[in-house]
Amino acid sequence: MSTHSVVIVPPLMHPEGPHIALLRAAGFEIRRPIEDITRPGQLAAIIGDAEAAMVGTEPYTREVIFGAPRLRAIVRCGVGYDAIDLRAADERGIAVAITPGTNHEAAAEHALAMMLALARGFPRRDFMVRRGEPWKKVPMPRIAGRTLGLLGLGRIAKALVTRLGGLQLRVLAYAPRPDRTFAADHGVELATFEDVLRQSDFLSLHLPLTPETRGLMNETMLTLMKPGAILINTSRGGLVDERALHAALVDGRLAGAGLDVFAQEPAGLDNPLLQLDNVLLSPHISGLDNESYGDLRVMAARILIDLVEGRWPDGCVVNLRGVNGWRW
Repeated sequence: MSTHSVVIVPPLMHPEGPHIALLRAAGFEIRRPIEDITRPGQLAAIIGDAEAAMVGTEPYTREVIFGAPRLRAIVRCGVGYDAIDLRAADERGIAVAITPGTNHEAAAEHALAMMLALARGFPRRDFMVRRGEPWKKVPMPRIAGRTLGLLGLGRIAKALVTRLGGLQLRVLAYAPRPDRTFAADHGVELATFEDVLRQSDFLSLHLPLTPETRGLMNETMLTLMKPGAILINTSRGGLVDERALHAALVDGRLAGAGLDVFAQEPAGLDNPLLQLDNVLLSPHISGLDNESYGDLRVMAARILIDLVEGRWPDGCVVNLRGVNGWRW
């Protein structure tokens, strides 16, 4: 059996598991680097002469892609691929794939957890107790009867909708190409982008990061939001103008925000959003639970095996549009 080389970049993927067994059985030589992947200029050296890379959210720029001479495939362990320069990958003939359908359930539960926590005054009420502050018992609006707005209606947003039973929420959604059958079956009202902003007590972002959506939630759009609304972003940090969001949270136009993603990751301690007690934070981990961790590892390995054995993983490769006869 011929040997192919794969570098598994994210430390989360390093431990032994089903993906390692699958790759070894298919003849892959596996490298698991110990270098700090957050250091600029480190990624090209980490990939070196590997033919394939299993990657996370770290940036695969033109310099990284052209600095890896034997690279044939990049598999993103997740679904967001905005950190990968697809044009450079196209020029090199490198297949870039994602693992769809593995983490939407976890991401939906995370978004719901953030929404419920913020609606009940967390983390501010938690800090009040921990800091020994006077116990100010201020009532808050009940969740039932309020409106949840969704920007995007893909896998994660749909999984969130199916978890809302019993909360008695009205659900609005905007999507460029909405699934009207799903919306009708689950009582989701389709609306314009602006109407979703104006009417939502909770606004959850579920859009990809593209040149058109970068900075989408800027000062103008945040001003359109309903006074006292709560923003949840488990999608991509680049969707939100963080300075504008900070201003809206400080002056009280928005009641709170739940952020799993940031414009710069890891978020720096100098990010002023970290200082606010009406902001709930997590480290870009919404799509990770025990089940998704297992599923995405297996799917990433199987994508590489398909590619090296001449099978095209339909629905997973996100570049090389119109290219026929691709070979490892």
